[in-house]
Amino acid sequence: MKPIYQTSVIANGGREGWAHCENGTFELKLSKPSEFGGDGSEGLNPEQLFAVGYAACFLTSLKHVAAEKNIEISNDVKVKSTLGVGKGDGGFDLDVVLHVSIPPLSSEDAKSLAEIAHGVCPYSRALTGAGAVKPRTEISNF
Repeated sequence: MKPIYQTSVIANGGREGWAHCENGTFELKLSKPSEFGGDGSEGLNPEQLFAVGYAACFLTSLKHVAAEKNIEISNDVKVKSTLGVGKGDGGFDLDVVLHVSIPPLSSEDAKSLAEIAHGVCPYSRALTGAGAVKPRTEISNF
């Protein structure tokens, strides 16, 4: 796959550190949740950041699919991403639920549109194995 868009974020200090975008658009404090032994101080954690990205990306995919199918949806469309992390076989696993509200569509029509959007959204595709996500590690000095 040749990327259409690419970005880089640098994390320092893990769950109790900082992260910033290389292009200077943001810098944020990271905080370990109390459930992981942290003090729950002010700051975001990786799960929150993933949930934000997934919700925004999936909402964009919903709008894209609706436009392709000439389905009118309002600007009140919302996606809430609920993400959990827990022990799995040999490591930690994610549990993700997307709560979708697509007025004025019926629940049945909204569910159908959401199922199609899962096939388009890169987050959904990566999580279901349909995408071409192949994490690579490169050792660098930066």
